[in-house]
Amino acid sequence: MRILAIDTALGACSACVLEAGAAEPVAIEQVAMERGHAEALMPLIERVMKAVPGGFSSLGRVAVTVGPGSYTGLRVGVSAARAIAFAAKIPAVGVTTLAACAAPLVGRESGRVIAAALDAKHGQVWFQALSSEGRPIVALRQVSYRDAARAIGAGPVSLVGSAALAVANEAWAIGLDALVIDDSRAPDVTWVARLGLIADPEQAPPRPLYLKAPETTPQDRARLPRR
Repeated sequence: MRILAIDTALGACSACVLEAGAAEPVAIEQVAMERGHAEALMPLIERVMKAVPGGFSSLGRVAVTVGPGSYTGLRVGVSAARAIAFAAKIPAVGVTTLAACAAPLVGRESGRVIAAALDAKHGQVWFQALSSEGRPIVALRQVSYRDAARAIGAGPVSLVGSAALAVANEAWAIGLDALVIDDSRAPDVTWVARLGLIADPEQAPPRPLYLKAPETTPQDRARLPRR
């Protein structure tokens, strides 16, 4: 099976096409950016697909990062993935940004906790921790740097993600053995593709994942009475 993977959730606009079982993608492009995903994504996908024999008709699935991440970035990526999947009549699946960041370390960090930490601004991180074999230890959550470090347990821990160093500083302060392996601002889109290939479309819908509750609520008490 051949999959198109898309990532616009964080500090990059990326797409790749990967064949199941292949070590390297058929085509890939990753551009670092904080803004402008909406304008950049479709031309980028078109460039990637031009390098793919058979084009869109050769695809068997689409994968997209669903968050946590930028509100606008997530909507752009998910909308594109759904549209392509609908037009090609193939399944679309969602992959979390934290899973894509942590995936390269699974099976490589023997005896260590694998933790992904992404900057959620204002001293907060999006955080998740796994065993070295990929078993969930700390469920995906939004917490402070300190709470993330304390959730790790006794460690030792290998950290990835844009907030890896911030969490590592808190881990060192409480005596944990912590290593920062990668502090990239976005996941490698090739791993989005690899996770997308093994995802169950029924269990991993291409739907944005938001961890933070809305900061405003409707003012019901101020509503004018109906006449």
